Amino acid sequence: MNNSIFKFINIRSVLGLTLSTLVFQSCVPTRTVRDEKKDLPEQFQNVTSNDTTNSAQIKWKQFFDDSNLNALIETALTNNQELNIMLQQVDMAKNEIQARKGEYLPFVGIQAAAEVEKVGRYTSQGANDANTDIKPGEEFPEPLQNYKVGAFATWELDVWKKLRNAKKAAVMEYLSTMEGKNFMVTSLIAEIADSYYELQALDNKLAILTKNLELQNNGLTIIRLQMQAAKATALGVQRLEAEVYKNTSELYNVKQEIVETENRLNFLIGRSPQHIDRNSDNFIEQKVDTIYAGIPSQLLTNRPDIRRAEYELQAAKLDTKVARANFYPSFTLRAGVGLESFKTKYLTTMPESVLYGLAGDMVAPLINRKAIKAAYYNANDKQLQAVFDYEKTILNAHIEVLNGLSKIDNLKKSYEQKEHQVEALTNSIEITNKLFSAARADYMEVLLTQRDALESKLQLVETKKEQLAAKVNMYKSLGGGWN
Repeated sequence: MNNSIFKFINIRSVLGLTLSTLVFQSCVPTRTVRDEKKDLPEQFQNVTSNDTTNSAQIKWKQFFDDSNLNALIETALTNNQELNIMLQQVDMAKNEIQARKGEYLPFVGIQAAAEVEKVGRYTSQGANDANTDIKPGEEFPEPLQNYKVGAFATWELDVWKKLRNAKKAAVMEYLSTMEGKNFMVTSLIAEIADSYYELQALDNKLAILTKNLELQNNGLTIIRLQMQAAKATALGVQRLEAEVYKNTSELYNVKQEIVETENRLNFLIGRSPQHIDRNSDNFIEQKVDTIYAGIPSQLLTNRPDIRRAEYELQAAKLDTKVARANFYPSFTLRAGVGLESFKTKYLTTMPESVLYGLAGDMVAPLINRKAIKAAYYNANDKQLQAVFDYEKTILNAHIEVLNGLSKIDNLKKSYEQKEHQVEALTNSIEITNKLFSAARADYMEVLLTQRDALESKLQLVETKKEQLAAKVNMYKSLGGGWN
């Protein structure tokens, strides 16, 4: 009979809870956020091969074959302040996972308390205490002391998976910060390599200007002798002198750029300003290795910024579920057990001093739910923002690779043409100098030939730097450098 009664009570409780849940669900707003688009073509534009060989999978130590550059990168990965700040952000995100995990586990604490209380004699409690004996012949003490020691626990039952989803969202945020760190590593390596190649280019520009000034000073000496012999005019001397002054001024500008580039590199690697070791002699002869782009779908796994956006999207979806769960009732269990007595000598008296309690609560929002609705709608909006951000990141990555492939190809063709230009102008300098020494060419031909040759050599150096920078940026665009 008793078992039948308990079964009836349990069935009635389950039915009541189910009915309450249905009522609450009918009042919960619903908003659908569209799924993200990650469509990419099967191959890159103007690339006919479906080869999956991808330069992004090469470790950065193998990608850069310059020991001095690798040493700078190695130091930066340890000392760069921005990267170290990011690592602390990663650690904080990891700690947040533990905090969220602790929210759906029972909270257990211990308590010790002591108090004293004096109530009025002519009150209900005072009158009762005066007429009540603890034991025959022993009245309640006045004032009344109380001592208590025990343990208590509270536990919110995660019926709607609100707390577990919050913990999963924290995990996604942690993974997002990890990918953010990886993307920072990729960007840092690319920036160091760009600055290093710029420094080598500046060294070559300095050498070209120095050598050109030697030629111009020799030409200036010759034209001064010709003027003394009445074979040249003061105008020619003045024009060549002005060209020497102009190039000398440019020489100092390049020296200043070298100082600033060295200091920028020192800042990136986290050390005080000092000389940057490098070998710039073979800068022009450096070969630009072939970059293998693979297929577009590899960007989804190789690029840290895409994976960061994906984890942010997953976290936003979970946050939306958490915000929706706030409309439902929350269930909490509270329990405590301990010892309590008005005298310490009775504190360990069993079972008279034992106290315990067990309670369960159900709390649900009923009247003012505008704040909860606003939080839910905001969570939906943030989820849609994350969808757009994810799609934007994929589109940006695809465009970066396409631009990089085109730039590498066009710079290669441009460099070949500039090589021919430099060769032709270098030969013309020798011819012009011989004609000028034999008084068969005037100063203007010498001046213009030297100026054109200088500009072409400087442009060749600049194009080589752009080629190397394009290779580095392509490596970054494909998602290389962080692994």
